[in-house]
This record gives sequence, C-alpha cells and structure tokens, in this order.
Amino acid sequence: MAARTRLSLHSLFHRNPHLFRGERTVHSQATVQDPVYPPVVPSLTAKSKSARRRRIEEHLGTVRAADAQNKLALLTRIQRKKYAVHPQTFALHADQWYQQFTKTAYIPGLPERFCTVQETQEDSPPATQKASLGIGDDAFAEIRSLVAHAILQEHWYMKKRKPFLYKEQEHFVAPFLRNVVSGVTNSVAKHNPLLLLSSLDLKPEVNFYWMRGQRTIPKGHRRGRIEPIRFQIDDKPHSQIRIPQQLPQFTTMEASYAAEVPELRLAPDLMPLFRRQYDNKIFTGTKVPDPVCYGHTQFHLVPDRYRRDRMAKRQQADQVEVFLRANGLASLFAWTGAQAMYQGFWSQEDVTRPFVSQAVITDGQYFSFFCYQLNTLALSVETDVDNPRKNLFWGTESMRLYEGVQEGEVVGLDDRVIGLLLQFFMNKP
Repeated sequence: MAARTRLSLHSLFHRNPHLFRGERTVHSQATVQDPVYPPVVPSLTAKSKSARRRRIEEHLGTVRAADAQNKLALLTRIQRKKYAVHPQTFALHADQWYQQFTKTAYIPGLPERFCTVQETQEDSPPATQKASLGIGDDAFAEIRSLVAHAILQEHWYMKKRKPFLYKEQEHFVAPFLRNVVSGVTNSVAKHNPLLLLSSLDLKPEVNFYWMRGQRTIPKGHRRGRIEPIRFQIDDKPHSQIRIPQQLPQFTTMEASYAAEVPELRLAPDLMPLFRRQYDNKIFTGTKVPDPVCYGHTQFHLVPDRYRRDRMAKRQQADQVEVFLRANGLASLFAWTGAQAMYQGFWSQEDVTRPFVSQAVITDGQYFSFFCYQLNTLALSVETDVDNPRKNLFWGTESMRLYEGVQEGEVVGLDDRVIGLLLQFFMNKP
C-alpha cells in the first residue's frame, strides 16, 4: 500500500503555473462592443448650465451648416434691447466711442495709393497730375466742366425758392451730388470698365447688427444674468455704388496688429446711446442673391444742423471733423460688415480676406474722403480672445471744392478735390 505524501504549494505552482494566473491562452484581443444605450446628454429644456451650453452648441452648429441667407435669419431672429447707433451724431468725441464699439483703429490721411496721387497733384505740373490719375487731359477737363456745371445748375441756372426750415441740404445739395455722382460715373466708365457693370443706388437703406462686450442685467426676471451688449446701425446714405468684384485690400491683415484702438470702460449710455427693441436687420442695400454685392463708394450729405460757423460760436470747432469721422466710420463699418456677412462670414467664422469700401461726405462745398478695411467680425467676448486683428479706417480733413459763384462762374474750383474724387472712382481690382 502506497504511502500518502503531502505536496507543498511551491511545487504545485511550478508544475501548473497557468492554473493560478489571470492570463488567456488564446492569442486574440477581446472584441469591443458598442454601447447598448445612447450617451447621457443634458436636457434641452433644463435650467442647468450644461443644458444651456448644449443649446448654444446646437444653435452654433445649425448656423454653421446654413447658407448665407439662412445665417442672417438665424443670427437676427432673437430680439433683445440693443443700442441704436446713429452715424450722424453730435455727441462729443463720438469717433472714439465708435472705434471702441467696432474695434477700429483710425489712421489720419489716406492709404498709400491715394497719398501718392495727392502728393503728385500738389507738387507737379498739371500734365503730370492727369497722368497720375490714369486719364488724359481731355477726360479731366470734361469731368471738371461737368462738376462746374453741376454747381451752376443749383446756384445760378435754376431759380429756386427759399427752402423750408432744415431743408436746405435736400433742396440744393442733394440734386447737385446726384448729378455729380451719375455724371462722373458715366464719364469714368470709359477708363474703368468695372463701372459699366456697377449699380447706382439712390437713397438706399443699410443696416448692420452685431455684439460687442457684455453686461450684467440689473433688474427684471433675468436679473443677475450676463448677456452680450447688442448694437444696431440703421444708415441712409445719399447714394452708393455697388460692383460685382471686390476691391483690393489697402494693406495686409497683419499690418493691423500694431494699430491702437481707444479703450473706453464706460457704459454706452454715457455717450449717450439709448437701447431700443425692434427687428434686427443686416442689409447692404440689395438682397443676398444679387451678383452685384460688393461695395465701391458711398456718398453722404451732412444734416442741416451741421453748421461750421455755429459750432465755432459754441466753441466746438474741434468737433467739426469729429462729426465727419464718426459718420464715415459707422457708415462704412455697417456697409462693409454687411457685405462680409452676405459672403457667409460671422463672428464665429471670421473673415479670411479683407473687405474694403470708400465713402465721400459733403455739405456741397466741403468734401471729406474716407476708406475702410474690415479685417475681423469676431467682436463678441467669446470670439475676441487672442484676436490681434483690428479694422482700419482712413480719413482726410475737409477739403473745399470751390469758393463761390459769381456772375455765372465758379470761383476757386480746386483740382485737387476733383482729382481725389476721380481716384476713388478709378479704384478697381
């Protein structure tokens, strides 16, 4: 009879090591199974922060997937109180406020292409001036005669009655500017074929809606919540020229990194601006499907309340040019920003190329010239983080076109103003 022996655990581990190890002998990986249930996501109707975050993400995804026309409808759908920005305002230092609202840096003078021509006109003989404009002597003389006849038409040939109160600009200057714009456009179209395809709008409507900054709601059922500050520009220029091709950029986007924008930490109410609630609108003067969708030049008339002599008597002579700069900045920002949004860009999808527009502001005798380059639409708090781009705005001081009218002759007609006006019309891709 065999004797029973007692084996130690140590010998058992050495003989059968695979019995006590958690290893699989089959050399294959386990199959990954798909989850049986969908992931748990926050409710769309809950009041939690995660639910609000999901609603915002889904809304942004819907806007990104929409075409340009539906994007405008989605972005302007919700109505809240917004600041109504008036381009023509007599508020003190309004240009600095508008620079803050639009993230725009002001550069005195005009871009290099216009400055070169202006310096040539001042320092060179008349023949060189005409050559620098890209037209001949006969063409310049024809346009100069056209401007002179437009002046005489309103101040000498026609005998108009005295206008009603605050109707002088509409009575005298508006017909003069309309004749100049239409006549010069037809004459310059021989040298700039792009104007043959352009569209001239008379008394158009331009609107733009955007968000900049944020505030805490002080009272009401939404008290304590943080909401973006909303702005709306409703502009009505005298006329504007639209073209089917985009104007070339005045400078590169990278050149705007070093530009400075005034920082005003005061509420817009102190400007003063007033908050209203009405339809949000983004409009360039034409509908989205129109192929002539890019801006060329806008023309504005100052209101009858804008009188240089009266402002000087009130010791506000420094605000004469401030009014014009604020008008040019707000009008061109609204027009150029609306053009960019017609191409599908918005604050979450910033522009990939600059958008350019020009403006001329006049009271019939003094002319001011402005240029604007839109480099960014990312103006909200969420999108303006680490965004070095800034919009750029150029402008001149007021330039006097003529001294007066005496015995059927225009006295002191300045060729420099006509040359700069022609240079604006000759601008093309």
